[in-house]
Amino acid sequence: MPFRRRARFELKTEEQFALMRRAGLIVAEALAAMVGAARPGVTTRELDAVAERLIRSSGAVPSFLGYHGFPATTCLSVGAEVVHGIPGERVLAEGEVLSLDCGAVYEGWHGDSALTVVVGGEPGDEVAGLLRACEDAMWAGIAAARDGAVLGDVSAAVEGGVRAAGAYGIVQGYGGHGIGTSMHMDPLVPNTGPAGRGPELVAGMALAIEPMVTLGSPDVVELDDGWTVVTADGSLAAHFEHTVAITPDGPWVLTAPDGGRGRLGR
Repeated sequence: MPFRRRARFELKTEEQFALMRRAGLIVAEALAAMVGAARPGVTTRELDAVAERLIRSSGAVPSFLGYHGFPATTCLSVGAEVVHGIPGERVLAEGEVLSLDCGAVYEGWHGDSALTVVVGGEPGDEVAGLLRACEDAMWAGIAAARDGAVLGDVSAAVEGGVRAAGAYGIVQGYGGHGIGTSMHMDPLVPNTGPAGRGPELVAGMALAIEPMVTLGSPDVVELDDGWTVVTADGSLAAHFEHTVAITPDGPWVLTAPDGGRGRLGR
């Protein structure tokens, strides 16, 4: 039997998970509002304002705004941008790949989620395959986030989901994380790695699981703005993320309106 190390991570009560669920639903609503507003001719700054208005009107505050100096409510990454794109005056064009990453804190508890869409229409086969591979890999990782599993089981499930989908790049050096009273906390959740290794997962933990997948090389570089991460070869990228509570009954997806039932069958 593999050695399972019980590390000290923040454990939540049912009441605290309920507050995280409220934060998660606010994030889900903000993402849905941005997706609805993401059409050709709209700027990324305008989309960011949509999210900020919704978050604040819901009694929460943006998690990202001011975080280590980040200047916006959301991270909006276009095309070859993988994560941490800064909203601004960029005008969205039809057919562009857009990743939207949003966080909110409600009564001291965080929710964090991301998704990738195509602006103004349906994706072509190549882009559709990329988005499907990334999202399916996220759900594979979520399904593995169970009481009594170990962290490596989640990483291996994410990696296996991507590898099974095709010859996609899995971005290294960026990944999921613990979440609760802080947006980023231990443990780091890599998107690759062997199953059966790492600290034990126990009920009360919460993880943000977030693969980042590319059509080309997994190598990335950070731009001079100190935030935006892009693919080194200019290939398109996708990013999906959910905040997940580990419960005795299985994973509860706090940032999915249905709690994950549609994909997890619970």
